[in-house]
Amino acid sequence: MDDGIEPSTSSPSSLNKEPVFLRARREPFEYGLLPISKLIFSDRTATLGPLKEKLIQRASSSPPRIDADGISEVLQISIENAHLVLDTLAAVLPSDSDPLVSAKPHELGSVGANVDDLILFLYIQSYKRLLPKTHKDSASVADVWPSTSAFDGYLSALSPMQLVRTNSRRFMPSQADEEAHQLSYLEKHMENIIALLAEPVEGNDEETLVLTFERFEHLGFLMQFGEKGSEGIPLNQAAPFFANSDPNMPSVPIPAAQVHEWILQNIAEALEHSSERVSSKENGSPHTPDQDVAMFDATSPLKGSACTRSLNFIEGISKTSLTKQASDLNGSSVKVLNCHDSVIYILAPLRYATVYGCSDATIVLGAIGKAVRVEHCERVQVIVAAKQICIANCRECVFFLGINQRPLILGDNHKLKVAPYNTYYPQLEEHMIQVGVDASFNRWNEPLVLGMVDLHDSLSHPAGVSDVQSESATCLDPDQFTNFLIPNWVGGESPKSTKHNPFPLPEVYMASQQKNLQNLGEIKQSLRELQLEESRKRELSSALHVYFKDWLYTSGNIRQLYCLQGD
Repeated sequence: MDDGIEPSTSSPSSLNKEPVFLRARREPFEYGLLPISKLIFSDRTATLGPLKEKLIQRASSSPPRIDADGISEVLQISIENAHLVLDTLAAVLPSDSDPLVSAKPHELGSVGANVDDLILFLYIQSYKRLLPKTHKDSASVADVWPSTSAFDGYLSALSPMQLVRTNSRRFMPSQADEEAHQLSYLEKHMENIIALLAEPVEGNDEETLVLTFERFEHLGFLMQFGEKGSEGIPLNQAAPFFANSDPNMPSVPIPAAQVHEWILQNIAEALEHSSERVSSKENGSPHTPDQDVAMFDATSPLKGSACTRSLNFIEGISKTSLTKQASDLNGSSVKVLNCHDSVIYILAPLRYATVYGCSDATIVLGAIGKAVRVEHCERVQVIVAAKQICIANCRECVFFLGINQRPLILGDNHKLKVAPYNTYYPQLEEHMIQVGVDASFNRWNEPLVLGMVDLHDSLSHPAGVSDVQSESATCLDPDQFTNFLIPNWVGGESPKSTKHNPFPLPEVYMASQQKNLQNLGEIKQSLRELQLEESRKRELSSALHVYFKDWLYTSGNIRQLYCLQGD
């Protein structure tokens, strides 16, 4: 194709041996959907066109930006939800240079969002993820709404953890499937999306829609050109339309139809490439690489860690301990999937993290600068320093949080507990600075609760929509709060190393810790002062070991001993 991205003709990929293809940006679809009914428009263009005009009228500055008060007024949502919209949009924007991304958490409401970005954000709120399927032909990744899947009735009758255990790789879509589905969604809706960004101009007795360079850039919110092992090439760097423009002169607007045709051509090539790769794998070709599907590393004793482009997978870990540091990871995102009865340390600065389908595990995430999502987990402890976290469809989980924005809780949750952050490792503060997590304030105990998941739609939409409020989380009893000690094998000690929890503890938790330390000291002193015969000492020692062993199992701390097992 004339305008395609090919190694021989396109400068962004001229140094690569393989072509790069257009990809949907995962982040808006995976971390940017909110279960707020007033944000979901079934007739997208008919509603969003007039809505955009209202937002522009209410906005200030040029290009127009709208603050939390304006969003609340125009969208007719609460000011609390308007702030949530801005928090979520800031987490999924592609450019860190946008004022909304660089603003401090308390400044987001006044800084506001670019209206074009907000419109694209609202457009995709009706997106639904790929439903489970038993085959992988290109037609099966088409836009599936409002039709239902044969799996819906069966899977919706299961409990959240049964649902996860049923969702093996035979039934659930792979990362490649989901990204192909996102591209298919964009293919179907691109004409409407471009129309919302375009401007009309008069000419030749008819009105024509055109895109300026500035408006075209906003499409980068949804798409990019992907490269193996990288974050991708921004759309505006790969497109041919403005390549030869004079940097000192305004770019000439491009007809919207031309932009639409170019994008559709690139999407078609990307989907064809994806289909051919999957077809080759299904036909048993032993040497067909699949860079987009998380594959087990057969040479690894853990068989559970893989990387696809900028996304790292840790999958299927059971009854063991796993540590990943920054040097072990490629890119800026991690997904921890279907791990059970284990301790997993991911001690690195990252942008995004997902924990899905885990049970009876302790998962320590380093510093996460954009968003964390924890979904379909049971009896899991998550320890994380992050800007924001979303918790959905979890049971009996405890979250030790150093968090800059209110924890978002949605879905069918039961017996969740939140607590202050409770650990550290040598590089923690350095990692927090790198990704912009601020330790000076912690909103761990201010959960924001939204609607219950519609169980008939729980697989096709990551949040679901319902007017019934989800169950909130309660604060962990201070008497049950303990520091979590990360083994010192991570190394990296230096004069600037983190040597204590960087988040200040609330007074009641600090007092409980001091009380426990005092009690421990008194018990030690009493034991030292006991005058016992050797036989009685042995009986006491044996009893203490039994109680300690029982405590290890009942508290879940037995998992920490996995790290002492030999490889």
